[in-house]
Formats: sequence, C-alpha cells, structure tokens
Amino acid sequence: MADKETIAILGGTGDLGTGLAIRWSKAGYKIVIGSRTLEKAQNAVANLKKISPETPADAMENADAAAAGDIVVLTVPAEHQLSTLDTVRAGLGGKILIDVTVPLVPPKVGTVQLPSEGSAGKRAQDHLGEDVHVVTAYQNVAAHLLQEDVKIECDVLVAGNKKAARDKVIQLTEEAGMNGWHAGPIENSAAAEALTSILIQINRRHDISHSGIKIVGQEDH
Repeated sequence: MADKETIAILGGTGDLGTGLAIRWSKAGYKIVIGSRTLEKAQNAVANLKKISPETPADAMENADAAAAGDIVVLTVPAEHQLSTLDTVRAGLGGKILIDVTVPLVPPKVGTVQLPSEGSAGKRAQDHLGEDVHVVTAYQNVAAHLLQEDVKIECDVLVAGNKKAARDKVIQLTEEAGMNGWHAGPIENSAAAEALTSILIQINRRHDISHSGIKIVGQEDH
C-alpha cells in the first residue's frame, strides 16, 4: 500500500491544529507543524508530545512546512491569514489548501462580521489565484474535542471550487472521525464562517461548551 500524504499544518501551535495533527497521524498521515519561527514550531511539537506522545511530527518554519506538505492546512487567526499566505505562497502551487480561518472580530465575536470579500475562504482563494485549490472546513468544530478520544457529533461543511479537492477534504474529515458534506463553491464558505458566531451565542446563552451542527436526512450518516 502506498504511503499516505504529508499534511503540513500552518499555525499548528493552537488547539485546532494540534487536534487535527493527532487525528490525521492516527490515520497514517505524516504530520509537519509549521509556525512563524522554527522555535515556535519546535515548541508546538513538544506540546503535541505532551498531549499525545504517540503522535510523531516534524517542526518547520511556515514556508518550509508548506513546501514539504502534499496538503497544507491554515489554522492561524484571521488577522494573520493573508500575511501567512504571502510567506508560503511559493510552496502552495497545485496543492489543496484547507483554510480553517474564521473572521471573528473581537470584542464582538458572537456577531457575524464577514470580510468585504464575502468570506475568509474566498479572500484566500482570490489572494492565491486558481493554481491553489482552497477548500474551507472545520470552522464549527470545537477544537478541544479533536484532541480527545471522543466521537465528534458536529458535522463539517466543506466548500471549494474544485469537486476533487472537496472530495479529498471530505475523505480526510472522515478519517479524522467526522462527517463531511459538500457545501459547494468557495463563496458558500460564508455560511460556515458565519455559523461560528451563532454557535458562540448558543454556547453562551444555553450553557453549552461545544454546540455544533448536524446534517439530517441521509440515513447512513
């Protein structure tokens, strides 16, 4: 059986990147953790080892990580989205970029505030051009649950302009223990991004730690 791809997680220092690294490593993928500096990336790998000692990962600066990854995942705060993409653009050509960016604007993170481009996902696609296959996913998943050996009930909306790229991300989603759904072109990322603020409000008002979404109507999901 052929080796699975290498997944580079940029901004893998946070809870979401760490959780995805754990789950994809268990599924047989090689993991690279990227950060703005090698030291930060090494610290992230050390933290990953504390949480999940059996998860191997290499540490690199973001540009090197993007070049090393067959698939690249962006998990940085919205304000660093474009600046990070600028530093890694050379390593993204022809690849799938899974962008998890949610355009939350403090202090009103419970209010939907989408960017002028329509969504963070479309902003990334417009910025990088069609040679990079931007796919958005995981905006509505509670990051801490990814790090735990639990079933995640929240479904994942997968948006992107290329069906083949969405298919791959849905495969990765299922290998990480979640249900993924085709949500259409990158413009539709706006719906999943906006839902994050709504879920924050639900968590606050109903004393829930990790509300999520569930797609109904298909019996085998």
